[in-house]
Amino acid sequence: MAQISSSIIHIAKPVPQFYSVFCQSELLEIIQALELRKEIPLKYSYKGRGAKIWDDFYLKFIIPTWYRRSNVEIDLLNQSFDYINGNFEHSKKINVIDVGAGNSYPVKQFIHKLNQLGKLNKYLALDISEELLHLSKNNFKKWFPLVEFISNPIDIENNSIPQSWLNDDISKIILHLGVTIGNHLNRDRVFKNFRESMGNNDLLVFTNEIGSNSQWDGKVRGGCNYHAQQIYGWVKNNIGIRSEDCELVRKYDLATDSVVANIRFFHDYTINFSWMGIDKNIQISAGEEITIWRHHKHELSELIQELKAAELELIHYNVNKYSSHVIAICKVA
Repeated sequence: MAQISSSIIHIAKPVPQFYSVFCQSELLEIIQALELRKEIPLKYSYKGRGAKIWDDFYLKFIIPTWYRRSNVEIDLLNQSFDYINGNFEHSKKINVIDVGAGNSYPVKQFIHKLNQLGKLNKYLALDISEELLHLSKNNFKKWFPLVEFISNPIDIENNSIPQSWLNDDISKIILHLGVTIGNHLNRDRVFKNFRESMGNNDLLVFTNEIGSNSQWDGKVRGGCNYHAQQIYGWVKNNIGIRSEDCELVRKYDLATDSVVANIRFFHDYTINFSWMGIDKNIQISAGEEITIWRHHKHELSELIQELKAAELELIHYNVNKYSSHVIAICKVA
């Protein structure tokens, strides 16, 4: 670790490519998050080149291959298929709404089964990243050329699914996979946005890791390893932070009961945002950290309480054989 010094103030200026990725409201949210809680929200790391970073991570470490024959999330979704489908035995057709669709690979087998039964009406891919929606479309149309595909950008932390995208006459399965629920800072708001998007005959299906966050063993795995490392490089390059002026640290964060990846600064820094009428300086002191990645595991009792607060009911769940992951199936309470 380099020596921390406050004798020199370094100035970082985001590059034009950084500004090209975000609209004004998104840029303002990033600035506010840095100012109030020293964080760059993880959701924005999926935009621009971040989409390729995520897809590369998924293809390299998560997709089943000859040497890694299963994927815990895909397995849980497949194991839950009969239960999910059984809830729609009186529905002729079903719409699948995939929130945080990414590359759509996790739903491939699930969609195939629904399609074989003749029950799939259409697939709606939603994501904060236009680049990932483009990737989702390319993959999905290659796998299912005859299935109707619709995509729209959405930030599920700040918005429910617009009614204009929904059809009240057709039941919906809303998916939120990739253990993404654990990446949100405000899970309560996300669950409430899902609740506002659902009718009485709809299901919300999501995955997460389960266990105690405070008992993290310090071993860097999965997204905390490769994905956080890639985001670290992306942030440095795009905001203009020199590699010799910082380091990446992973740790347990008591305030949010999460495992986080932070950039720790060795020197005083000023980040100057100047774009679209915005002119704002963010001061980072030597020794301070900004969070760029986070994940919260759920205890089952905690999960039930969070769902209850959003007027959702957990009606079924499955865990993997190691009790490290859960798939939760919910309806309107």
